[in-house]
Amino acid sequence: MLELYDQIEAAAAAIRNVWPETPHAGIILGTGLGGLVEQIEIAATLDYEAIPHFPKSTATSHRGRLVMGRLEGVPVLVMEGRFHQYEGYPLKKITLPVRVMKRLGAKLLIVSQAVGGLNTTYRAGDVMIIDDQINLMGDNPLVGVNDERLGPRFPDMSAPYDPELIDAGLEIARKENFVAHRGVTVAVTGPNLETRAEYRFLRRIGADVVGMSTITEAIVAVHCGLRTFGLSVVTDMCYPDHAEPVNVDQIIATANAAAPKLCALVCGVLTYDASKNSLSF
Repeated sequence: MLELYDQIEAAAAAIRNVWPETPHAGIILGTGLGGLVEQIEIAATLDYEAIPHFPKSTATSHRGRLVMGRLEGVPVLVMEGRFHQYEGYPLKKITLPVRVMKRLGAKLLIVSQAVGGLNTTYRAGDVMIIDDQINLMGDNPLVGVNDERLGPRFPDMSAPYDPELIDAGLEIARKENFVAHRGVTVAVTGPNLETRAEYRFLRRIGADVVGMSTITEAIVAVHCGLRTFGLSVVTDMCYPDHAEPVNVDQIIATANAAAPKLCALVCGVLTYDASKNSLSF
């Protein structure tokens, strides 16, 4: 981890060259969830390839650029597309943008992901606010010599997602009159979808949804001291006894259809957190 500090500094300097504002929040958008960008008052953009030490996004529907501007009047850094372990990147590289957001002054991280539903009370198109997580990716972004400049050796994970923001998100969903569950996400490496036996196992260990991202970003957010709010859009249901072949195009379409719910939650939680922390922009 000792090489990360200089990489963070170089990436942050490149971003400051095109956008000198201090973001209140960093936002990471997952598969099919890029529609939020349309609501941003964009001041600048950078393709990931133009930012030192950022990987290249190769996942389907991930545009691969950093968007800088204001959402609901609040300055934000938005990743239009993320990186995954199945793309071949080490977790330290995948989570580097989270550390760069922190270095640029962000206080809040908002993460979103498209997931398969394991909880039988969920339906495709539902949104789940992440309450907790299970890491089954076989690795951890904090492995290695710890750099105390970046965070503590043994960060506490008793509440990786901010409880107050979870409650705020559930209240926003009630006011907007749509379903928002509160549950547990599990992350696996991918890129293959799970077998029927794996779906049964994941449900039995306490997961409500399954994905291939977000968890490592949340670990790093805790390590570097960011408040975190996480959202999962259920794009398909993973019933082991009625398993059907997954259609990736349908998954993306379902995520896109859920965009208004996602936007309502992101915008609502962002403005709630900004006003609560008495920030003026």
